[in-house]
Amino acid sequence: MYFKDPKVAAVFAEYVDRHAQETATMATLPPDEIGARRNEFLLPVGAEAAGFLHSLVIARAPGTILELGTSYGYSTLVLADAARESGTRVITVDLDPAKQAYARVMMERAGLEQFVEFRCGDALEVVSADPGPFDFVFLDIWKNLYVPCFEAIYPKLADEAIVVTDNMIHPEGARDSARTLRRAIREKPDLQSALLPIGQGIELTVKWTAGNLSL
Repeated sequence: MYFKDPKVAAVFAEYVDRHAQETATMATLPPDEIGARRNEFLLPVGAEAAGFLHSLVIARAPGTILELGTSYGYSTLVLADAARESGTRVITVDLDPAKQAYARVMMERAGLEQFVEFRCGDALEVVSADPGPFDFVFLDIWKNLYVPCFEAIYPKLADEAIVVTDNMIHPEGARDSARTLRRAIREKPDLQSALLPIGQGIELTVKWTAGNLSL
């Protein structure tokens, strides 16, 4: 993963180091304990998916980026750096104020705080209160919320909006939720979607009107 700004690169390196340490810790834990402690861990999209997100935002220069699932800010950092380069901003949503507080500090250290708006609360309530439109949505929230969140953002997608959804292939325990989401996407006549073997599996969805697609 390449960043032009050394401050952003340094913060991203900290995330990578934290994830490596937590991966080693999780390897020593039984599955049920990992599940019970999942809020403690970073659970990032990974460098491959992060690079894809970064490049896609810069290429499309969307007006508004919505991230559902700030967590500790790994992907927020990537989106915010791309937002700065493409002249846009990120709205990031999470239910956990402690996670967002951590992410906010990391954005400040990276010099990206002015490109991120933190909204703490229930994702469905936050989306409902925002009139949109959304030009780019990154959906990386607890998997049982994938379909409700998708249905909430769908009416507010701009023409040619992009929705990127993570964890569509891994972990295996999320595959039922992933399949349900893919069916919901395919029921919409104005969406085109593809499953990409990037990182833990990405669903790339584009809203389009026939004869008006520039992607």
